[in-house]
Amino acid sequence: MSSVQSFAAVATRFVFGTGRAPSLCVDDSNETLEPGHDIRVRTFEFACRVVEFGKKLYEQGGVARQMAPQLINCSTSVAAILEEARGAESRRDFISKCSIGLKEARESHVRLRVCQRAALGPPGEAAALVDEARQIASIIGAIVRNSRRNAGITIGSRAKSRIAQSL
Repeated sequence: MSSVQSFAAVATRFVFGTGRAPSLCVDDSNETLEPGHDIRVRTFEFACRVVEFGKKLYEQGGVARQMAPQLINCSTSVAAILEEARGAESRRDFISKCSIGLKEARESHVRLRVCQRAALGPPGEAAALVDEARQIASIIGAIVRNSRRNAGITIGSRAKSRIAQSL
């Protein structure tokens, strides 16, 4: 079992009271935080970095000025939606909110890739943000997959075929 999968399982157990989740060490100071805290911190930091990147895009003008608000909207919503998921009223509500966060993370990834390819904003920052958005989407995707599996929720065959067609 990968560390992402085990994290998602621990987070699900903690959020839904199916057992006391073990503490997770986040840094060398042995400070322990509740499960799910590190992805929420990571998406918050990502959002802040994107806002700073967006300021530079806006100053650049032209197309970059048009991209800035769109990029900021989807990137900041990932952190906000994960905070909403923290207060989910049910397992299905948690999965739904995380799924929306995954969609926003994927949108952020695509918009950042466009900025990188079109040479909008500082190139080094764009590349680092593209990588971070990819990692965040992968983590949230694992949380959604594992939460669905643990809850016994499957995507219907019609939805699967629509997803396959969109890829």
